[in-house]
Amino acid sequence: MTSALALRCLTASGPCDVGVTPRALVIAGLTGRDEAAVLHHVEELRTIGVKPPPTVPAFFRNGANLLTSATTVEVLGPDSSGEVEFVLVSLEDGLWVGVGSDHTDRRVEAYAIDVSKQLCPKVIAPLLWRYDEVAPHWDRLVLRAWIEEAGRLVLYQEGTAAALRTPAALIAAWTGGAPLPVGTVMFGGTFAAIGGIRPSTRFEFEIEDPVRGRRIRHGYEVRTLPLI
Repeated sequence: MTSALALRCLTASGPCDVGVTPRALVIAGLTGRDEAAVLHHVEELRTIGVKPPPTVPAFFRNGANLLTSATTVEVLGPDSSGEVEFVLVSLEDGLWVGVGSDHTDRRVEAYAIDVSKQLCPKVIAPLLWRYDEVAPHWDRLVLRAWIEEAGRLVLYQEGTAAALRTPAALIAAWTGGAPLPVGTVMFGGTFAAIGGIRPSTRFEFEIEDPVRGRRIRHGYEVRTLPLI
């Protein structure tokens, strides 16, 4: 059973707290607008033994119960890592946007990418913006992620939403042209990692709106469970 997420929806008129019970979780992959950048990410995946999915963009269904805003997650073994993504959340009153991490088991990803995504929590920051308020300047939104290395945070990913397919394009590709069904949470894809994909005991991520001068940031510790 999927539990409700306690989220804060922030609008121009002020914040409101909502309990969101996700009905479906969709992870979009290979969503870059620049075909060369997509191929770069494909090659990045190949270097760690991952066979790319047959369609671009790709859409993976995950259990909605994987969604969490926790600040600590548990994963099996040392071979998982996060990646920053914008997140679309369809509610009764319209479409909202936030930021999350598609934490993935890279060892399993090498032979079953769909299974690898189902094995790890999908962390979402507990704050959302109304999509209509950022849509006019969508391409200027900035996504960043950091990992902890040698006791300090280092920049792991950075890019603008202009590098990724728009929400409208992703939703249309997933639904065939219909609106995103209410209760659906969609992760929108990511950028190549600076220095290559690698695990870390801490992952932090944010989305910045430079036009309205605001950002959503969240982070979590990664607790590794031992393999048999």
